[in-house]
Amino acid sequence: MPQIPPSPPTAPRLRRPSGPSRTGQPWWNTQRASAMPVHRYVRTGSRLPEPPAERVWPGRQLDRAPLWASVDLRDGNQALANPMDIERKSRMFDLLVGMGFKEIEVGYPSASDADFAFVRRLITRDLVPDDVTISVFTPARPELIDRTFQAVAGADRAVVHLCHATACLWREVVFAMTPAEVRRMAVSSARHVARRADTAKGARLRFEYSPETFNVTEPEFVLELSQAVASVWDASPDRPVTLNLPTTVETDTPDVFADQVEWMHRNLDNRESFILSVHPHNDRGTAVASGELALMAGADRVEGTLFGNGERTGNVCLATMALNLFSQGVDPQLDFSDIDGIRATVEHCNQIPVHTRHPYAGDLVYTAFSGTHQDAIAKGLAAVEARAAAAGVPARDTRWEVPYLPIDPKDVGRSYESVVRVNSQSGKGGIAHILKNVYGLDIPRGLRVELARTVQKVADAEGIELTSRDLWAVLRREYLEQRPLGLLLKEFRTVARGGTTLVQASVVEADGRETSVEGTGADAADAFATAVARLGLDVALVTVTHHPLADNHGERTVAYAEMNVGGVTVHGVGLDPAPETALVNSVLSAVNRVLDPS
Repeated sequence: MPQIPPSPPTAPRLRRPSGPSRTGQPWWNTQRASAMPVHRYVRTGSRLPEPPAERVWPGRQLDRAPLWASVDLRDGNQALANPMDIERKSRMFDLLVGMGFKEIEVGYPSASDADFAFVRRLITRDLVPDDVTISVFTPARPELIDRTFQAVAGADRAVVHLCHATACLWREVVFAMTPAEVRRMAVSSARHVARRADTAKGARLRFEYSPETFNVTEPEFVLELSQAVASVWDASPDRPVTLNLPTTVETDTPDVFADQVEWMHRNLDNRESFILSVHPHNDRGTAVASGELALMAGADRVEGTLFGNGERTGNVCLATMALNLFSQGVDPQLDFSDIDGIRATVEHCNQIPVHTRHPYAGDLVYTAFSGTHQDAIAKGLAAVEARAAAAGVPARDTRWEVPYLPIDPKDVGRSYESVVRVNSQSGKGGIAHILKNVYGLDIPRGLRVELARTVQKVADAEGIELTSRDLWAVLRREYLEQRPLGLLLKEFRTVARGGTTLVQASVVEADGRETSVEGTGADAADAFATAVARLGLDVALVTVTHHPLADNHGERTVAYAEMNVGGVTVHGVGLDPAPETALVNSVLSAVNRVLDPS
């Protein structure tokens, strides 16, 4: 009598230790202290004079676009290993104008002859559209302010952007200045800007003030400086001053920055005389979140760069912020309908590639390799098409709700071919999606499963991604090409007999014998399956489907047969301009895959 094997030992249960954690972690978290010098870094918490009694921004939603201000040609350019030449600057400027930017910081003319020359070129050649305002950046030094005004001489309209550092660390370590000295410098520089503007006849000039390092400056001091500078410039609702609040080096979580912006928003005198702007950097990787929360906290304007180029980890990415709004049904008032063209221009101008996983713009951001993701996307796309058909409207006018895709790739100029791509991790849904969208093949479920196994073997063997052409090659080789050990159909004809179809066919077997067979059935496929059975083969048609296919080969029919051959379920595919030939070939394809499985 056979003995029952003993049960496998039970895995030991995880036991809670008796003593409390010395790190304050729960008992199930067994991570331990690293060797990194954490003691060198101090968490500051709130930077406000006192915690806010009430936060308004958490209850707000973004329902409109801010005023976007591109600093690609200034802040972005000064961060490049190889700063842009005139040709690259011009291409970037034209791109920004074409996308709909109305404020563009075009340079730092006191910093380099190249920047000065570019600003002069825009003005002297009248290259700035009437509805676009250029901005020029200047530090708070009289001789640099003078050089900046020389650059914008003759401009119809421009913003002069005055900037200087304000934080305690910069005051003490970099400039060795007291707060009073910093205030005098700010006011003196603002007066110098105003005097130079008074002599610029015929130009409509506005002013921008950036207390650089705002996010680590005492907020009361920033408020005092900002009010003083705005007073010198006679800020008013019909001639507002842009007050730009930079996170020059991002040091805190986005909610801290939002609290700071809201504090300024609430405490500014004559708030309607200010355009409250933010300039987030990405040192902590949260510039987009900081920018979005700042808008909720009262900011009106955002400075940044396309795809986030800038010092260190970069400026806030305006493409991400704008398309985040778009994904929520808010018009970003910037045109990203050709995101690949935009990216190509920016990559050319910056000579820096955009990462393949960059939000909205990267090569792979609309791409799914996982089989479960592919299946969900394919079903979501089908659901959108079904809703559109039921409503009698184009799919483009139907609400977008597709798993894993926050926006429709077509709305930014991408094709569906790039959405689902195939490697060894992929599944039947993704393969079927590509073959349908690229080649028009509506493959039935059983064939999808069978084809997916073949594709996965190819992908595993090659170890690479398979393109749509690769998938078509696998399908053609597996289902459409003649197999040496299979049957060869020389000719056939069909005759309609009442409600049935008669097929008379001449076939050549693997040993070279030519045989004539005939059979009847519900259609050409069923009749041909009956005829083949008379060769002594155990075959029966289970089901067959077909649909028209229009491509650059003309109008054709594709048929998919599911067969039982010798007790094995197998599929075949037929493709031909004549529908009956496609049906017959689908049966022949299935039979030959069993006769010659190589």
